[in-house]
Amino acid sequence: MLEQESFWDARCFAVITDRTKPAMKLTIEELASRGKEVYVVDLSEKPDKGTFQTVTQLPSNVDCAVIGLTKIDPADTIEDLNKKGIKKCWIHWRTETPEVKRKCMESQMQCITGKCPMIYLGHGFSIHAMHRGVVKLLGKY
Repeated sequence: MLEQESFWDARCFAVITDRTKPAMKLTIEELASRGKEVYVVDLSEKPDKGTFQTVTQLPSNVDCAVIGLTKIDPADTIEDLNKKGIKKCWIHWRTETPEVKRKCMESQMQCITGKCPMIYLGHGFSIHAMHRGVVKLLGKY
């Protein structure tokens, strides 16, 4: 099993968003539909009701984090995730930075980058299923 596939075997996730990546909302919905416990950290200017506004508010039972931020460097969240004991994160495709990779390595946090979470979470006939097919054909799954 690929690292990207086994990542989703965890039971409790934090999804950190600034609501600039539509796939983050789909990730939240898909994880919830699979019966996963999901906590949302909304770092946008107008956070949704019922979400956390900082990583430090997360409970201590979170296993993995999915980060999709474009307005701030995702690296700004790594130290707080590490303090919460989270040792696995997924940085959404095209939002990774050299700084986030460096901080993950320094904190010994497993970090998946360069991949859209929905390629691995999506199911049925959808844009993500078609994307998954293309990625597999190109040998980049």
